Amino acid sequence: MAEGPKIKPDNPELNPSPATTPSAPIGGIWRTIKSFILWSHERGTVEYDVMVTLILLFVFFSPRFINFNDHPVQRTPHPSDIIVSPDGSGGFVYQVEGKAIQGRANQGGDDPVVRSQLLRIIEPISGEISIKRYETVTDEKGNILAYRVWVRR
Repeated sequence: MAEGPKIKPDNPELNPSPATTPSAPIGGIWRTIKSFILWSHERGTVEYDVMVTLILLFVFFSPRFINFNDHPVQRTPHPSDIIVSPDGSGGFVYQVEGKAIQGRANQGGDDPVVRSQLLRIIEPISGEISIKRYETVTDEKGNILAYRVWVRR
């Protein structure tokens, strides 16, 4: 009977050793993190592309998940719609929605109640003014749709 190699306690090549799992060196991980933080990679490398991709992902997707409290302030508009246009002689013509005025204008366009209400609506927008004249804009049934007001400062 032939005998195989004998295991001797002083021969490490023949002694079976327990299997060890390779571990990542902690120093290498921290070195990589430090290189990302200090941006020490050259352009065109994989690491540089990863950093740029992460930054772009943050820029484009963070507003969906993070509330930065930078939304525009919601302003409530004036209850009456007002359209301002130049009159051609250095003044302005304001068109005020008809339902913003409570009184009815007479045909002459010189009702003091209507004038005071028009001033109350227009002055917060344009400052101190005086009304030269105003006229009503009506539909075919005679209902007042708007008031055109010529003003001067």
